[in-house]
Amino acid sequence: QVQLVESGGGLVQTGGSLRLSCAASGRTFSRYNMGWFRQAPGKEREFVAAISRSGDSTNYADSVKGRFTISRENAKNTVYLQMNSLNPEDTAVYSCAADPYLLSGLPGWDYWGQGTQVTVSS
Repeated sequence: QVQLVESGGGLVQTGGSLRLSCAASGRTFSRYNMGWFRQAPGKEREFVAAISRSGDSTNYADSVKGRFTISRENAKNTVYLQMNSLNPEDTAVYSCAADPYLLSGLPGWDYWGQGTQVTVSS
């Protein structure tokens, strides 16, 4: 069992930056690929980024490439999402997820956090 808790969301102006964190419980964090997803009001949840167990492989949605960076610190059981050049279209609830195999937006991620709200004002 893995419990995930996100933090770092908030209100930011267009062009601003935020860094989200996702803290995982347990001593098996390094066995899981980690992902970030987001869901805007009235829209389906969409994949944002993912990182492999060791951090040597990453995957990004086209909409965030060059602006967002996913990273992890296994010693701290934490995965991060650095978000730069934010725009109103990035407004959503951002959730982290863990899975031993997935590294993309395919369904089936094993564990999910509750999410943190990111609002970008114009």
